[in-house]
Amino acid sequence: MKKISSLFVLTILSTLTFAQKSNYNLIVGTYTAPGKSEGIYTYNFNTSTAETSIKSIAKNTVSPSYVAISTDQKYIYAVNETGAASTVSAFKYDAATGNLTFINKVDSHGADPCYITADAKNVIVANYSGGSLAVFQRNANGSLTEAGQVIKHTGKSIDPKGRQQSAHVHMTVFTPDHKYLIVNDLGEDQTYIYNYNPTGKEKTLTVKSVLKTNAGTGPRHITFSPNGKFAYLAHEFNGSITVFAYTNGSLTKIQEIGTTPQDFTGRIDGADIHVSADGKFLYETNRGDANSISTFSVLPTGKLKFIETVSTLGKGPRNFTIDPTGKFLLIGHQYSNNVVILNRDKTTGKLTDSGKRIEVGSPVCLVFN
Repeated sequence: MKKISSLFVLTILSTLTFAQKSNYNLIVGTYTAPGKSEGIYTYNFNTSTAETSIKSIAKNTVSPSYVAISTDQKYIYAVNETGAASTVSAFKYDAATGNLTFINKVDSHGADPCYITADAKNVIVANYSGGSLAVFQRNANGSLTEAGQVIKHTGKSIDPKGRQQSAHVHMTVFTPDHKYLIVNDLGEDQTYIYNYNPTGKEKTLTVKSVLKTNAGTGPRHITFSPNGKFAYLAHEFNGSITVFAYTNGSLTKIQEIGTTPQDFTGRIDGADIHVSADGKFLYETNRGDANSISTFSVLPTGKLKFIETVSTLGKGPRNFTIDPTGKFLLIGHQYSNNVVILNRDKTTGKLTDSGKRIEVGSPVCLVFN
């Protein structure tokens, strides 16, 4: 009888554990202006059904457009994108309830921060209008120090519409080996590779090398293959993708490929780029007049083979993410004020409409936890 009871208990516990794995937190960073959003939203996302339900809203934080979770998953850091008065905020994060508790905020040391990344020691921010990147140390309680290092870029490039009259740092992301930091500067048409010394304080970052990208293309976001051997750089102005081989802090170009038809004449505004967790497919979104997402298969060489381009079913697609099971792809639309949930075929990589939406004001950043 005891053996049967023990088996019954183990079965129940196993079932509960499996059920818990079907539910993840989806954290959404937003623009609070023009007033349709209240801050940072945490949803429960069911990976079996793609159903969502709100868990919490971190209010009274202005335009937390981009967010990052600490490596210990106890804290969330967000940029507050408010022009010259921009800040960076730290929150204590309770994954069980989804609640965020404000800890402190500090000056971002550059206007309009648009990207943030965090590890065990530091939080690093890209200041778009300020043309700078800033490094903040993390205290034991999750709070941020004032910036320990600020690096100002000063170049420009050739865009005739005025978006390259000065430096515009657009992304700060670690390489897979965590030895370097990749920094894309849309205004300069350059990608920087910085040596990363996590305990260096005033010299956390030092320049290793600088890559000049194609003039007038505006390097925006970069992503790495899961095996760490390849990198994919999305350009904002023409939606093109540059493919690199990566090894020990060096990027070697191996391919250039477009994401829109050759006869497309509208504004493209490339936005985001990611590789699926199995490394088989790459996706890239375009905003502007395109409002599209392109799918590519990733060949063994790291090069891309085009599969399809479809509508994102909204206006102004920004960040997107693939859920932990790989069954769904979620796209935040800044101007249609929703997150569109697409079905993702894990065999073909193709996307179809699930019919499900999350209605939320000006979503910019989507993070699963």
